[in-house]
Amino acid sequence: MGIIGKDFDYKIIDNFLDKGEVNLLNQYCEIMHRTNTSKFDFRVCETGDTMCHGDPVFDALLLTKKDIMEKTTGLKLLPTYTFWRMYTKHAILRKHTDRPACEISATVFIDSDDTEWPIFMDGKSVSLNKGDAVIYKGCDVEHWREPFNGDYHMQVFLHYVDKNGKYSDYKGD
Repeated sequence: MGIIGKDFDYKIIDNFLDKGEVNLLNQYCEIMHRTNTSKFDFRVCETGDTMCHGDPVFDALLLTKKDIMEKTTGLKLLPTYTFWRMYTKHAILRKHTDRPACEISATVFIDSDDTEWPIFMDGKSVSLNKGDAVIYKGCDVEHWREPFNGDYHMQVFLHYVDKNGKYSDYKGD
């Protein structure tokens, strides 16, 4: 599961979001998806997943979760950006590592239709429950998901950089 501290690769955090946060974000995401007219990504599936970069609600989450991110990683962090996606049928997340603004990242599971859809971290399958997160070194840990067979899966990505690291200039990206 990874090691807490500067030498960690990834770490699962149960209940990263409390039940109230999960409920609020679930409702918010459903409204965003239902009212979406322009924020589609057709690169990951033919139906086009709803996505959003830098949404104010998720940016607030980025700031309020910074303390737990710092405690988990043992690093002083600077927030960079957020990205939210409502994955839909046949979506995939191709195998990749992230750009410098995603040096320390969290992928946070908000809600789904209960279809199991693990994320792979360095080849290991990681399953999360609603409200859980996996914190990982985005530039170092290769991660991906296989094709999604369910109807929907809500995920928010929170990205930070090490305040004392080589990517600190990417703060507020």
